[in-house]
Amino acid sequence: MLTLEKELEKKGTETIPLPSALETEISLDTPRPEVFIYDDYRINKSFILKKILDKTLSFLAVACLSPVFLLVGLFIKIESAGPVFFYQKRVGKDGNLFTMIKFRSMFVDAEDRLAEVKHLNEADGPLFQIKNDPRITRVGRIIRRLSIDELPQFINVLKGDMSIVGPRPALPREVEEYQDWQMARVAVLPGITGFWQIKGRNELTFDEMIKLDLEYIKNQSVFLDLIIILKTIPAVVKARGAYCL
Repeated sequence: MLTLEKELEKKGTETIPLPSALETEISLDTPRPEVFIYDDYRINKSFILKKILDKTLSFLAVACLSPVFLLVGLFIKIESAGPVFFYQKRVGKDGNLFTMIKFRSMFVDAEDRLAEVKHLNEADGPLFQIKNDPRITRVGRIIRRLSIDELPQFINVLKGDMSIVGPRPALPREVEEYQDWQMARVAVLPGITGFWQIKGRNELTFDEMIKLDLEYIKNQSVFLDLIIILKTIPAVVKARGAYCL
């Protein structure tokens, strides 16, 4: 058995710091997600271009979709009492917490009723998902099916908490159950969309989602981001893997 850190030192390579993962013992004979190795120039150049893409597209999205924001907000207020937006703590880059913004798609007491529906969980790993969650409103089912509830996250991108493309932003209680190698997914900004969105969403197992996130981190580039953004549109329209029908 060799630690991952020793193996990298032996090869004379440098890596992006991955929380907890470097202290995990890795068997050379056991299949594991690959380590992400980059040169500093590529990292800096890619980061700057990605930042520009994120800010530009997010500003345009918020500006162009403002009528949709108003209309959705109106429907949410008409159907049920409570705020238009739902604010929730999520785990961001390097494990830092941030407040994620979504359109409210559930009744205001949804969090208090979690214990009542926990036994209906259809997801594996630390995730919690139900296809016909009774806590979701009628408007909520529509906006979830079309991922309209995610649109306010463009504000998170403008604030620097998220990226347009990246791993799904996890809940703190989910991250508490991660294995060490899975912590690598919080080494980058979480995203509104990603491989998990275009390759099945909730049809994926937890491990499959993690592996797709790590694949993205390994190969991330502005060109890849553009491809994922373009592929997100038909994926959303088809509503494949949407737990809201």
